[in-house]
Amino acid sequence: FQQFSDTGSRKEHVKITSESKPGFLERLSETSGGMLMGLVTFLLSFYLLFTNEGRALRTARSLDEGLSLVIPLDSIHSVSQQNEGRLVHLAGALSTSKPLFDPSYGLSIQAVKLKRNVEMYQWVEYEESTEYEENGEIKKETKYSYNTEWKSEVVNSRNFDREIGHKNPSAMAVESFTAVSPNVQVGSFVLSKGLVDKIDDFKQLSLSNLEDPHADVTRGGDYFYHSENPRRPEVGDLRVSFFYAGLSGDDPHLGSADKVTVIARQRGDQLVAYHTQSGDVLQILYPGDLSVEEVFQKEHESNTMKTWALRAAGWLAMFVGISLMTRIFYTLVDWFPVVRDLVNIGLKAFAFCVASSLSLLTISIGWLFYRPLWALLIGLLSVVPIVVAKSRVPPKKQQ
Repeated sequence: FQQFSDTGSRKEHVKITSESKPGFLERLSETSGGMLMGLVTFLLSFYLLFTNEGRALRTARSLDEGLSLVIPLDSIHSVSQQNEGRLVHLAGALSTSKPLFDPSYGLSIQAVKLKRNVEMYQWVEYEESTEYEENGEIKKETKYSYNTEWKSEVVNSRNFDREIGHKNPSAMAVESFTAVSPNVQVGSFVLSKGLVDKIDDFKQLSLSNLEDPHADVTRGGDYFYHSENPRRPEVGDLRVSFFYAGLSGDDPHLGSADKVTVIARQRGDQLVAYHTQSGDVLQILYPGDLSVEEVFQKEHESNTMKTWALRAAGWLAMFVGISLMTRIFYTLVDWFPVVRDLVNIGLKAFAFCVASSLSLLTISIGWLFYRPLWALLIGLLSVVPIVVAKSRVPPKKQQ
């Protein structure tokens, strides 16, 4: 069953499908497949939690090692052989040998990176679904809506529920790309590829000072339009914008060259990765003029945020894995509404407590070889959720 409506450029239709309610054996089979997936997720959570602790401690030690060894350079315009192979700190303006060009649009800029971003006006499908039970059947009501939008990627309209009237081109006539300067320097020092990759603070380039490059291209604001009427685009029309990162020369419209702070190993006149004794790699770049202490403080903060994010991801994976593995108990009683709800609450509480305890225990094991006292403390904390859960269970009545 379908209903159609057209609201301007946005079109909608509703599809209702129905299927018989699955029997007990079918639901049990689906639950068994979920248990296998839950087991895999459960095991992967241990690996994620354990390796994350080792990575976090290794990174912290490497940063402490780097802070104790780094040498601030007195001048960035001369290369001292005394610092060969050592970890150095310097700050200065970016410079490149040649500007970056896009000859198709008559554009050039003195920067580390120039990105051309191409968008096409296309149909986009949105889907909203609701399920309900009626006359012993499970019915699914799906609302499909279509709207025209600018998209950087080609939207495959063949996957639409209704392609007729919402067909998109299969490719863009103009492609996006990112140009990178082959030689980037700070003073007399050449940055390695790893350091150049860290220059990614892209800003949109204003096109107000440029002319229309071709007769079939119209400039509107900060976009070049491949369209007969940019104010009322049609499906298949293109618009092009440009972004730059790491301004490497003084520009009358954009300002002076960007300054960066670098900590890396000096190899001749190059700045490359420094390998610490802890087994990590240091090649750090931040925008602005920062001191050694400020750089390493930012790195420690970044390491802490990453560590807690991965801990949360590991705990969530363990919780989901346990929930899937214990889902079979819910399936066995799902025809009793009250019992089903109580079992569902109990299984969620069980998964929460066990995931919390096992996550803390795994973290403590990860710390065992690095900080034994902290590992012991976390190991003791891992039994707290189980003790709390057990204390809430009423004692059995005496026979």
